[in-house]
Amino acid sequence: MITELRAKNFKSWVDTGALHLAPLTGFFGANSSGKSSILQILLLLKQTAELPPHWNEPLYFGDQASLADLVSYGNVVHQPLGAPSLEFSISWALPQKMTIPDIYELDALAFCFNFYNRNVGRIRYEASQHIFETVPDGPNRWVTTPEGTEPVQSLFRCYGIRGASTRTEFIFSKLEKAFENLFSRIHYLGPVREYPVLTSAQVQLPAVDDQIPKWLQQLKLIYAYGFRPVNDAHQNLPFVGKADKRHECHVIQYKGGPEVRLKDVGFGVSQVLPVLSHCHYAREGDALIIEHPEAHLHPKAQSELADVLIDVVRHRNIQIILESHSEHLIHRLTRRTAEEQLSNDDTALYSCQIDEGVSEIERLKMDEYGNISNWPQNFFGDDTGDLFAKAKAEIKRRKANI
Repeated sequence: MITELRAKNFKSWVDTGALHLAPLTGFFGANSSGKSSILQILLLLKQTAELPPHWNEPLYFGDQASLADLVSYGNVVHQPLGAPSLEFSISWALPQKMTIPDIYELDALAFCFNFYNRNVGRIRYEASQHIFETVPDGPNRWVTTPEGTEPVQSLFRCYGIRGASTRTEFIFSKLEKAFENLFSRIHYLGPVREYPVLTSAQVQLPAVDDQIPKWLQQLKLIYAYGFRPVNDAHQNLPFVGKADKRHECHVIQYKGGPEVRLKDVGFGVSQVLPVLSHCHYAREGDALIIEHPEAHLHPKAQSELADVLIDVVRHRNIQIILESHSEHLIHRLTRRTAEEQLSNDDTALYSCQIDEGVSEIERLKMDEYGNISNWPQNFFGDDTGDLFAKAKAEIKRRKANI
């Protein structure tokens, strides 16, 4: 599980500060306030870590087919004319202890690197008070471990080394593998989900069990769903995936009702189904990054979706990091905290704002009863102001009609 994240000079962020990430972490705030940029930090590192082994640039800024299409260093560094360095740091708990023979047994890691004018400066891992670090020294570079300092020939991307002693390269290979394993277990779902017409080249469909239909029932959206081969869509076949054919999602909206294509029911169902599928099929210990899980859902369904996310976090040991505009989702989280179905340790909720092009962030302070003491002004709009203005207009019109 990711426990902390920080970025400096990334897009609209001069410094996010050290952000504590809980099992259920949410970023809220106005449009263009920097919420998505925080998620893009993780996506940038993920798409870099997942490239083929021969690729060796510090960071992969992506293209139109990438998780994050960030174009280039100059496109993401904050105030590039001021020549600041781009810096990322991330801490995480390891899914199982990592042993480096003879010396170390690690259960958590912290990683940091900075990036200046397209060149990596420092790479640093820290674990149990042990430091593993590379630093530039003019045209040369040195690597330091608890076992000593020595020269190193080159770096591997932004998180590894090449050309050191056998022992040092062995130690760093362990650290690099832990970094890559972390990002292999992070999954992303963007804000606009396509209709789930799937081909075997894109996804291998697992057998459909009862959990997703139960969640859809909980959200009061449909009764059941499944995948049918497109050519056999009108035949009475069981809801299962076929490995060699194109598939389309069908649903039953109410018990005893007809089977229809997902495209023929409300758009909100097609948008929430990928959210539920990710929540169900992710492995224990995985992390899900979800932008606007509530998209196109009725307010009541948004509240019920919060309960689904709570269930996934608490009972499946999956971390969820989301961006949202939903007041219904956040109010359900505060309610469940008051009802002791969710603890403060389970959540970290943040408010993002932007002031003159610089993003700012504040963690919402929620007590054990679900009360938030530092709601930003007009966090979810100005309902009171609208009601007051409406009442004022009514009084004015009634007086005019007397």
